[in-house]
Amino acid sequence: MRIIDAHIHLHNEPYFYRIAEAAGHENSLEHLQKSYEQYNIAHAIIMSNRALDSEPLDYPAFLSYCVGLDGSWHHSVERAYLLLEKHLQRTNCVGIKLYPGYISRYVSDAIYQPVYELAKQYKKPVAIHTGATASPNALLRYSHPLTVDEVAVEWPEVMFIMCHFGNPWFVDAAAVMDKNPNVAADLSGILEGLVHMPDFFAENRLYLEQLQTWISYMEDYERLLYGTDWPLANIGNYIDFTKRIIPERHWENVFFQNANRIYKLNIR
Repeated sequence: MRIIDAHIHLHNEPYFYRIAEAAGHENSLEHLQKSYEQYNIAHAIIMSNRALDSEPLDYPAFLSYCVGLDGSWHHSVERAYLLLEKHLQRTNCVGIKLYPGYISRYVSDAIYQPVYELAKQYKKPVAIHTGATASPNALLRYSHPLTVDEVAVEWPEVMFIMCHFGNPWFVDAAAVMDKNPNVAADLSGILEGLVHMPDFFAENRLYLEQLQTWISYMEDYERLLYGTDWPLANIGNYIDFTKRIIPERHWENVFFQNANRIYKLNIR
């Protein structure tokens, strides 16, 4: 079975070296490529938060990216929209990534309206951080999955992807997806580090039962995407984890087909 990892990060920073080591990996492109060969991962999508005016992102063919809009772009929004459009014109830029919570703005803020217009024009999805944050300085009210409902209604032609399935607000994320056919979710960021899977499932039984309950509630496995938040989690662990929470008959969609279709990767 081929796999697409719909949510990874590539950063040359001390924090990412530490979490990669804790997950049993090395924070390097070479190590990532070897790991993907081992686990039959055909492609991955980088959630980038590099500056919009950074050098062209010429990643290897097995990587695409979502151009990220972090806090720095708000200082010159008109120029930012022009730079954003240049990214969206690139073949390997397959979407846009927003960081509510880390940024104190709701995704319905007027500043994002031209962003959604560009997403509509270029037919590329918008991935949105939802749920808990890695920083204690972030504000959770901005990253709650219910905030996605408003933009999903206002922009029915745009596909929105709730990163992390709103973890830990699974019930709210499921409600937003169930109501809005233009909302999907990736399953990244739920598992961290290198873990012993039987112990993890035993110790977190009630938490994981909630996740499975609300995934089952939606009765729609064509808008769920496999993702790891690499290097946060061990790749082998995350494949095992996803297989445990997704019925086997839906593995092909969740592990490969959904990301291939939603991000328009055209991998054959």
